[in-house]
Amino acid sequence: MWKSSALSSRANRRPPLIFSSSARCLRVRYLPVPPCASRHPSHLSHRRLFHEYFITHLPSSSLHPDSGTRHGPHHKLPRDKSTPHEPHGTNRSPAAAPPMAGASRDMTVVRIPLKSAKHHFGVSLSRGTRPYNEDAFQAGTIEIPAFAKRRPMSLSRNPSGTIQSEPTPADSASGDPQVFYFGVFDGHGGSECSGFLREQLHTYVEEATKLFGLESSLRRRGRAEKYMGWPNSLGDSDQRPPKKQGDHTGRASLDAIETHVVPGTESLKPPEPGTNEKPPPGGAESQEEPLDGVPPVKQSYSIRRAEELERSLVKAWRELVGGYFRRFKPEYFSMSAGGRGHAAEQEVVSKRATSNSPIPEEALEGIGIETVLEYAFLKADYDFVSAQVGKQDEDLVRADRAINDDDVLGHPSRAGNNIGGSKRFKGGSTCSTVLISTPTPSPFWHPASPSTLVTAHVGDTRILLCNTATGLAVPLTSNHHPSLPEEATRLRRYAATFVTDSFGEERVSGLANTRAFGDMPSKRIGVSAEPEIRRVELLPAEYAFLVLISDGVSGHLSDQEIVDIVKEARTPEQAAREVTSFATEVATDADNATTLVVRLGGWERRSEGGLGSMGTKEMRDWRKEEAEDPRGRRQ
Repeated sequence: MWKSSALSSRANRRPPLIFSSSARCLRVRYLPVPPCASRHPSHLSHRRLFHEYFITHLPSSSLHPDSGTRHGPHHKLPRDKSTPHEPHGTNRSPAAAPPMAGASRDMTVVRIPLKSAKHHFGVSLSRGTRPYNEDAFQAGTIEIPAFAKRRPMSLSRNPSGTIQSEPTPADSASGDPQVFYFGVFDGHGGSECSGFLREQLHTYVEEATKLFGLESSLRRRGRAEKYMGWPNSLGDSDQRPPKKQGDHTGRASLDAIETHVVPGTESLKPPEPGTNEKPPPGGAESQEEPLDGVPPVKQSYSIRRAEELERSLVKAWRELVGGYFRRFKPEYFSMSAGGRGHAAEQEVVSKRATSNSPIPEEALEGIGIETVLEYAFLKADYDFVSAQVGKQDEDLVRADRAINDDDVLGHPSRAGNNIGGSKRFKGGSTCSTVLISTPTPSPFWHPASPSTLVTAHVGDTRILLCNTATGLAVPLTSNHHPSLPEEATRLRRYAATFVTDSFGEERVSGLANTRAFGDMPSKRIGVSAEPEIRRVELLPAEYAFLVLISDGVSGHLSDQEIVDIVKEARTPEQAAREVTSFATEVATDADNATTLVVRLGGWERRSEGGLGSMGTKEMRDWRKEEAEDPRGRRQ
């Protein structure tokens, strides 16, 4: 039997990790890489700070960020917070406006901290009535290939070589447009796991894209995109032909949205006095089906390399934990590695077995960003859990027991990562992340810009969109609770019992979530970090904003109430503050609460669709009155 007391010296060769601003980036240690992937050893030693900023252009001659135009992507960007951008080896295309009629071409490439761009992003955290705040968040840009859907190219070109009204994709040193990354992490049992995800999960994603050989979705025949005439971070000036007056503001895209009330939509009413009616459940208890996603886009054909990486990780989980992980099938892993199949893999296998298959002969297996995210999540969870195995338990009696008595089965000597504190951490964290990629340097918040959004979700943190035309909340995630039929089916084979607590909430092994990072004692029954991944194509101005929230918010407010509070705010920054403040104010036992609000193309018409913000106004007023009533507080 392996014993933790005998292994602690082996697992603690490096000093304990301290999460601070000076230790933002940790070395990501991956499983042994197959020979075909060993050609890029530098990928595994890359270290950098997280990019909490984005790169854009501001007119060099202006004294105010609104100079030249009152609308568009540069509207109200904080010039006083910007700093000159030095590429340092990166060739990412800065967020650039469509060409402006009559505007100056003299533009400066600058960095703007996302947290300072209050008209584009807002975040608010509260510890509620808890002694500590175990929530965390992250927002910025990451270095991965673009995964946006490539826009169709017109065959009509003007004399300058550019496509009329669109940039031309072709070879260029300007590189892909920036990929934005937003995440919310809700820790439980401590902040070690949520802090680890905040500081390191994006690095796992970046390194996994290199290991899997992911290429830009914007490439054509192996060649990089070119945005002819677009300004870039290498100092090239704006040479694009001017558009017609008004095109650069995106007003045409905004005007094209036809707002309406969806049939059957009614205002949310509070319970009638003197009845046993209950208020509508919060988003954390919602059973509403998330928005349907679209199929993956193939970005790599290095199938054999991917299968070896996946097979190695699946085997490592089986050896470390056993139980559920002996038979688990990651959704986006290849079938040969024990998963459900890569993008188009099942179709290709079916085509080979059928003589008259409708699938084209040139159809190929491929790998998309979904496979990379699945690998990154499972690898990060594996590193975190295995790093805890060799540490001393805080309970000295339990520390003398075999580690596989109720935790994990594996060999902690394989886990050289010293993640977390010096003591074994048995808590965990939920996680919801959003990646946004655009087909051109025009930023995702511009009304005329389409974009692709990919979510990866574990637990009961939530991601919501607001539909510009209808004003309705559109959930992008499920709540991974035992009450969810898919989760109950997945775990019943391994979980001994499902119990209902005094609040009527179903739990498994004392946990409300069936998926989470960490939670080492519950790994064997299937509490895994297998992400629920969804790809959504956003049309210009189709959605007004994006919201990421922890259960300290969604546990007390419905999805529509959250969206309606945001509609009434002037900026995303104000919206995030008001959502968090309202959720903690109306809660009888306020949990840690975190809200992120991200502006999208339809922001300027956020209050016009459906019932506006008035559909839940009566319910929100009732919640506030109940919270202020001392008699209600005692009940």
